[in-house]
Amino acid sequence: MMEQPPLPSTTQDESLRTIVLVSYILMAVGLFVGLTALVAVIICHIKRSEAVATIYESHFTWLIRTFWWSLLGMVIAAITSFIGIGIVLSVVVWVWVIYRLVKGFLSFNDRRPVADPQGWV
Repeated sequence: MMEQPPLPSTTQDESLRTIVLVSYILMAVGLFVGLTALVAVIICHIKRSEAVATIYESHFTWLIRTFWWSLLGMVIAAITSFIGIGIVLSVVVWVWVIYRLVKGFLSFNDRRPVADPQGWV
């Protein structure tokens, strides 16, 4: 697949870029302080409609899906922790979130959309 060149930036794009950067940071801090991930997903839900047809729309979608799927994974891990599976599952979810944050941030840093924001990896 041929990669697209970065799009020229506008004032709105720069504002959205800053918000996406803050969201990535909040989500990363959320690995240790869960409340910041909640703040990040709220910001992403609010701002995604402003980012339609920009490269940042995919980043908002990516972060939103990362949050909700990781929350589901952690709930399942908590429920199954009494039989030992939950501990392993929580580590898997944690590593998956780190992977998604790194992958998304690298695309963000290159000023490119996330290749498949609806995908798992």
